[in-house]
Amino acid sequence: MNSLNSVAFTAFGQQILWSDMIGNILGLIALALGALRSIWNWPVQFLSGLVLFGAFVGHLTGSAGKQVIVMAVAAYGWWQWNRNKGQTGDGHIKVRFATWRERAFLIGGAALGTLAVGGLFTAYPTLSWDPWPDAYIFTGTIVAMYAQARGMVEFWFAWLLVDLVGVPLNFANGYAFSGFVYVIYGALVLWGMRDWWLRTRKPALEGAPA
Repeated sequence: MNSLNSVAFTAFGQQILWSDMIGNILGLIALALGALRSIWNWPVQFLSGLVLFGAFVGHLTGSAGKQVIVMAVAAYGWWQWNRNKGQTGDGHIKVRFATWRERAFLIGGAALGTLAVGGLFTAYPTLSWDPWPDAYIFTGTIVAMYAQARGMVEFWFAWLLVDLVGVPLNFANGYAFSGFVYVIYGALVLWGMRDWWLRTRKPALEGAPA
């Protein structure tokens, strides 16, 4: 990890670490694979979390802790998609809209999670450099990944809401590379959202190549 935490290049007045760059690129690849409903998005997401954990541990404890949760949810998603793959003609999982009860669970979990994590970050300032926005992104990421693991189209809406805070937050705090990655995330989210949405409305598309 020492070599991964070395400087790759300097951009926008900040040093970009190899671990930060590689971890975020792996995250983009995982999101693209998720849009394609490929089960391999989960191992790539796990690897991204592992690399970013190495980047943050020791100086950004809250961010490092987030990656531990991301890896745990990635393992759950891998298990869940393995159970449900093959439900469609192309061998991938079947996607759907969440029920109103599930939506209430996701929204309630996001709200309570943000309050709990934000309170923790506020009580222990060393865990986060910007407690409440960081708590929002932390919880939103977990909610989005959980919804993705369950094959819910709402997963994309959750990612979009995370991006709306993540992009300006990273740029405002000097994390230009991470902010740029969030912009690309936003484009992938819109593409994935459209594809999953169409698959819920036109079952015939489930047999088409992803």
